[in-house]
Amino acid sequence: MADNKSKQIFADNLRYYMNKNGKNGTNIIDDLNIKNSTFYNWLSAETYPRIDKIELLADYFGITKADLVEDKTETNKKSTGKEPVDLDKALSEEGMAMFDGQPLSEEYKRALLAMLNTMKDNGK
Repeated sequence: MADNKSKQIFADNLRYYMNKNGKNGTNIIDDLNIKNSTFYNWLSAETYPRIDKIELLADYFGITKADLVEDKTETNKKSTGKEPVDLDKALSEEGMAMFDGQPLSEEYKRALLAMLNTMKDNGK
């Protein structure tokens, strides 16, 4: 059984490679035929995947298994710097946005996007 630190490292690395490759949860779930709940449990560091799923994800992203399971926080920060997040895109794509470790519902994402658009329009 993986400890909480290992689960969090995996979740952070998975999120990093999703962002780097422009993939969202729905893409990966559909492309790799993974259960929705299983995938989001990995992404929220609730559970740790079996080695065959780690290998499947590594092959999908074209990386090594170590890239997904080892703490490369400093390496990732140095190589990418701070990358901006396109909120419009993140809130528009299914399964992409999370808050407090949980995926946002489609209804909640639409409401947030509407609120941001209203604020932008009022700020002109």
